[in-house]
Amino acid sequence: MPFLPNTYLTTINGPNIIYLKYLYRSVSKFGYKFKNLHNFEQSLFNVINISNIFAAEIMQMRNHPFYLFIILLFLFVSCKQKVDRDTMTLISENLFTDLDQKTMNEKAEWIDGIYSHLHKRSGFAGAIVYTEKGKLIYKKGFGYSDIKAKENITTNSAFQLASVSKMFTATSIMILQERGLLDYDQDIRTYIPEFPYENITCRLLMNHRSGLSRYMSLAQDYWKDKRYPLTNADMLKLFVDHKPNTYFKPNNGFHYCNTNFALLANIVERISGQAFNIFVKENIFTPLKMDDSFIYTTPKDSFISAYIKEGVPGYHYRGWKPIRQRNDYLNGVMGDKGVYSSVEDLFKFDQALYHGTLVSDSSLAEAYKKGSPDSRRHKDNYGFGWRIKGDMDSTVYHYGWWKGFRAFYIRDLKNEKSIIVLSNRDKGPGSDHLWNIIKNNSYNLAPVCWLSGTIR
Repeated sequence: MPFLPNTYLTTINGPNIIYLKYLYRSVSKFGYKFKNLHNFEQSLFNVINISNIFAAEIMQMRNHPFYLFIILLFLFVSCKQKVDRDTMTLISENLFTDLDQKTMNEKAEWIDGIYSHLHKRSGFAGAIVYTEKGKLIYKKGFGYSDIKAKENITTNSAFQLASVSKMFTATSIMILQERGLLDYDQDIRTYIPEFPYENITCRLLMNHRSGLSRYMSLAQDYWKDKRYPLTNADMLKLFVDHKPNTYFKPNNGFHYCNTNFALLANIVERISGQAFNIFVKENIFTPLKMDDSFIYTTPKDSFISAYIKEGVPGYHYRGWKPIRQRNDYLNGVMGDKGVYSSVEDLFKFDQALYHGTLVSDSSLAEAYKKGSPDSRRHKDNYGFGWRIKGDMDSTVYHYGWWKGFRAFYIRDLKNEKSIIVLSNRDKGPGSDHLWNIIKNNSYNLAPVCWLSGTIR
């Protein structure tokens, strides 16, 4: 491990040396061994500088059960120097893994108790992952992926994400915007000249403020042979040919509508020159090694299959009996749904968002920004493919339901907590349990410094 410059070592004096000695003694009590104070100092501070922290403030916290973590919090807040993202590392990882492990085990046991009970009492079938501060706390599969074959659900089982797919569509748009190939506020006729409506932009589509009507209703009326799949190109042609009335003028209201995100997939295809599923694979799935993930597509000129063979089959209930869900002609449309993924892969995606791997922090900040004015009618707001929780600080989420599948994805950005639940049953436990887990502060982990000048 590299040594600190001598000029820096001479600054550790006065209140700071008292602070350093106190922290050194505290860490030693937990079984961490260092040759001497100088060696500990080098191990702890080799990548950051320490500013003035008053010894009195530190000593006041010595009786707090988490005083060690609080001390580190003061240390990280005092970081003066920003470090490039390529050099980011968890400064506390080696020192506090053992301390966090006890808390992680307790939290995992608590979550397991909740979902084991739901599995036994209500027949919950699905997979769950919970992560906090970059650490995978809990993951598990419950029930059968294929009831007839009695194949168990695992954390690598690929489920239809339904509307949780929308965040991948929004991420694709952000990738194109960062490459300078797209403008959020440009009329989309720039990319789709035949589109029959004016003044609709990618931003309005992502915020559900376009006013466009539902493509599913349009297809129900005008897609005559439903033995054939409806594709994104077919959907667009229905709007061009029939030009249904809009619900309101662009940007004059909020209306959650799958048409918006299906059209965004069309835009990705026009700009990139690739099929939407290929673009997402090459720009999101493959870079993140999301090997379980894919977007379901159907051949254009063939009948739809009776059942979808890829991924986990979905089930709907007839009374108390689960019935395997048949394929549907609407499954040919991508962008609003159609992504299949596992909780293991979504954990990778989740961490990529926290670390800015796919798109920049500034793009993500815009994605999490309210797209509509606050309204009494809508408790929560909507960003770019994410719902924004109105009564919680910095919390985004999305749910999905489609043809025998349900998906739940919640992210507490402030506390860096995420929970994902995927189910291949159209009925079962709702989101209350997930929100209780996210809001619970009984098992907090140590704060983490990503060496970017902020506490996470």
